[in-house]
Amino acid sequence: MSKLQLSVAIGDYDRMRPLVDGLVQIDSVDAQYMLLDPEEIFFRAFRHADFDVCELSLSSYSVKTAAGTSPYIAVPVFPSRAFRHTSVYVRTDRIKSPADLKGRRVGVPEYQLTANIWVRLFLEEDYGIRPADVSWVRGGYEHPGRIEKISLNLPSDVVVESARPDATISDLLASGEVDAVIGPRAPSCFDRGHPNVGYLFSDPQATATDWYRRTRLFPIMHTLGIRRALVEKHPWLPVAVTKAFERSKAIALAKLSDTSATKVTLPFVEEQLGAARRLMGADFWSYGLEPNREVLRRFLERHHAEGLSSRLLSPEELFHPSALELHKI
Repeated sequence: MSKLQLSVAIGDYDRMRPLVDGLVQIDSVDAQYMLLDPEEIFFRAFRHADFDVCELSLSSYSVKTAAGTSPYIAVPVFPSRAFRHTSVYVRTDRIKSPADLKGRRVGVPEYQLTANIWVRLFLEEDYGIRPADVSWVRGGYEHPGRIEKISLNLPSDVVVESARPDATISDLLASGEVDAVIGPRAPSCFDRGHPNVGYLFSDPQATATDWYRRTRLFPIMHTLGIRRALVEKHPWLPVAVTKAFERSKAIALAKLSDTSATKVTLPFVEEQLGAARRLMGADFWSYGLEPNREVLRRFLERHHAEGLSSRLLSPEELFHPSALELHKI
């Protein structure tokens, strides 16, 4: 019997390489991998459902799932996670602390991006900055005209405007037309060393480490989706996909731990790995529902409170039931 041929769109991460290189196979699947930037994957997935299996923005997927319109059903695999205290860039000549963001204009590539939700969560909980306290300006980081991938129904007190058609968010920060930018990438004016553009937090890693110690939250950015029509036809597929991605991550972590010859082009890899495990435990990049129930619950509560999801989802609703229980020996 021939294998099921599937298109799989993912980012080029170490935890994916064993799959892409063929070291790990998805049971009974001939996978054709496409290594793409997240922005391209998400746009094509949520606008056109281009892929059979793909990485999904947790926020966009939650919007669609709550509305009952998602073409994908997820499995509890989390290709991207990140602390987002590094995701707030400000005009350092006028923003000296989080309190200074009140009443300011803040640029975003899209309001509903997962990274932005996590930032708004800690800005409100730790510093009292509510979404309504800021005027939001939406646009492309480096290319004008970026739009929200999906329609939003925001609270009436949240103001979101579009950037000028000829301007980018990076341009507006550099010129001072916005006071800050929040998003998953650094704007190019920051990378170029603009004298008045810097991080909101002087030491984002230390701030994020303190936040983790208090909250035990390692933010999830992306999950992994399978086309619903495929799952209905092949009910074994969610478990097969979950198993393969788990194996691939385990191999990547084993390679990272092999310090005989560093696998990453970066010094002090073993020291950073040890520090992460001391802070967060051995399984710091966990897949599965139960190890991530609390972080998913907090995200979904925030997502609904911001008016992004039409109803409050439970963590279980995000995933295909068969992928929540894997056998043990």
